[in-house]
Amino acid sequence: MIAIITGDIINSENHPSSEWIDLLKKYFNQFGASPMNWEIYRGDEFQLKVTKKNALFTAIRIKAMLKAIKGLDVRMGIGIGLETYVGKGVTESNGPAYQRSGRNFELLKESKVNLSIATGIEEQDRTLNLMLQLALDFMDDWSVVSAEIVTLVLDYPIDSQKQIAQKLGIKQSAVSQRLKRARLDLVLDVLSYYEKVITEI
Repeated sequence: MIAIITGDIINSENHPSSEWIDLLKKYFNQFGASPMNWEIYRGDEFQLKVTKKNALFTAIRIKAMLKAIKGLDVRMGIGIGLETYVGKGVTESNGPAYQRSGRNFELLKESKVNLSIATGIEEQDRTLNLMLQLALDFMDDWSVVSAEIVTLVLDYPIDSQKQIAQKLGIKQSAVSQRLKRARLDLVLDVLSYYEKVITEI
């Protein structure tokens, strides 16, 4: 079982791609080479293959990284399931994971929601997506500094607030305030709940 994340960059037309494309490629390269594990196509759309356990963490990390650039955001549909055909690249491969991700992504545009998950188990999907919609209520409003600090904490989970403060060149008290404003404790709770649910699927 794998996870496929299909996404597009919101407001990309107002930003030169040089602002975000290298960041995205550098992050995606952690998951393997393109085009087998990820592809960026049609200018601002992408598809990425990850483990089912890491899917939500990866999506939130992508969101934080892009929202750290003023005015940008991202819309992503996560599909979890089997990969039944491996093509020349991730966009040519197929299986329930790909189909769920693609359908989910198309539905997002209509529903004006920026992130959702399809596992193929209706009850799980309903609970996970309700949680995500509630979390998106504040994640969609992350400021540049909130998004920046979320990215750092997700990348360096064992760093103390003091170490994070040093990386950002700010006081420890400012780190604490920013983490509160970003509601990071809730984000981490959602992620641990997701991991628990997904290991049972």
